[in-house]
Amino acid sequence: MQLTRLSIAQPKTIPEPNGPAAVVTIGNFDGVHRGHQAVVRQAAARARETGLPLYVVIFEPLPREFFAEGQGGAPVARLTRLRERFVAFDRLGVVDRLVLLPFNRRLAGLSAETFVTRLLCGALAVRHVVIGDDFRFGAQRRGDFALLETLGRTHGFSVERAQTVELAGERVSSTRVRAALEARDVVTAARLLGHPYFLCGRVMHGDKRGRQLGFPTANIALRRRLSPLRGVFLVRVAGIGGRSRYGVANIGTRPTVDGVEARLEVFLLDFDGDIYGRLVEVDFLAAIRDERRFESLDALIEHIHHDVAQARALIDAHEQTGDPWPVDQEELL
Repeated sequence: MQLTRLSIAQPKTIPEPNGPAAVVTIGNFDGVHRGHQAVVRQAAARARETGLPLYVVIFEPLPREFFAEGQGGAPVARLTRLRERFVAFDRLGVVDRLVLLPFNRRLAGLSAETFVTRLLCGALAVRHVVIGDDFRFGAQRRGDFALLETLGRTHGFSVERAQTVELAGERVSSTRVRAALEARDVVTAARLLGHPYFLCGRVMHGDKRGRQLGFPTANIALRRRLSPLRGVFLVRVAGIGGRSRYGVANIGTRPTVDGVEARLEVFLLDFDGDIYGRLVEVDFLAAIRDERRFESLDALIEHIHHDVAQARALIDAHEQTGDPWPVDQEELL
């Protein structure tokens, strides 16, 4: 799968590797959850039928982030950065090209009709579009499924409504995933996503405070304004040598040491090596506790020992059951 950045000023920047047309689906795809995956697979089925490549069009930043910043509003926690969305789409194995539209003032000001003629028809040579019935596009979000159908008849492409995916009688959505993560419910989040929730990032140098406390941590750059997840978790880390390793992760501001910026810090179990600069993926497998301020560093150290012991107990219990991760730690122990 290739990633292409599409310039609004130069809409003809995408080559046509497999012919003069494509099947396209468009959206924010924050989280690339089971609903998003169903949309992509539905579009992939149409691409196979027609023998055309499948393009998935995404935005960066997310439109809601762009408008929140412009209006001075509070940002909404993001589920996935661009790298994580790329990883999730790549794993589906059906996307030929991921097309990135930089969401800026110029794109936000395009009328729905211009969005279709310049981007879908002009740059992507769209033959067929698959979108959800809640997708909106163009200035003031005036474009919807009905308008896209009308424009399709004019410009020679067809439009298909994506099937809704439900779990426990409710529509799968990024909002539901975000709510689950904010509640530290990584089990429900995984059911909505179809896989454990994960974060990607490079291991960076920190303040070495974990090493001073006796628990050296891998500090992973979040590079996001706001994360929906806070607390202490059992995690699995990939990207370190040939196999994944378990660890105990804290994601938050570290209130005991008066931290301000949110960080992801992982203490890797039974590992001692130099991994600075490594690009790693952290899967969240079970919630251990919330993040809180302790009265002293000694109290923090004592609780970290308890966190590690609980993580090891979770791993041992999981290995006995053989069930897939993630798990509800209260049910497992």
